[in-house]
Amino acid sequence: MPRRLRHPVLPPLATLGVGLLGAAYLYRTDPHLPGQWLPRCPFHWLTGLYCPACGGTRMTYDLLHGDVPAAFADNAVLLVLGVPAAAWWGGRWLYEGARGRRYRPRLEGAGTVVVLTIAVLWAVLRNVAGWTPG
Repeated sequence: MPRRLRHPVLPPLATLGVGLLGAAYLYRTDPHLPGQWLPRCPFHWLTGLYCPACGGTRMTYDLLHGDVPAAFADNAVLLVLGVPAAAWWGGRWLYEGARGRRYRPRLEGAGTVVVLTIAVLWAVLRNVAGWTPG
């Protein structure tokens, strides 16, 4: 493979491009309405329970339309913790790639335990308390 096609900035740029295409599609496709061509959460489909990420598509749609309160109602934990974390890691990946360095984020040890604990607590809380996504 030619050297210029292996530059470390290409994977984050490609990911950003695919994400922008997905956002453009989602902007015009309201997941709050039935009959939309969007994937369904496999965990919810199989169990009837909400996973920690359920409501993420609706949250993203609401954010794209500037409706932060509705996005919060769709998935509060993903909005408050997941969006900033993804922005940080994605930005860092792009920054390092632009400087010619490879970046692989790692979540090890205590970080993994914290993320898994938050995810499990959020899933239990939203299913027991009845906090269903928008």
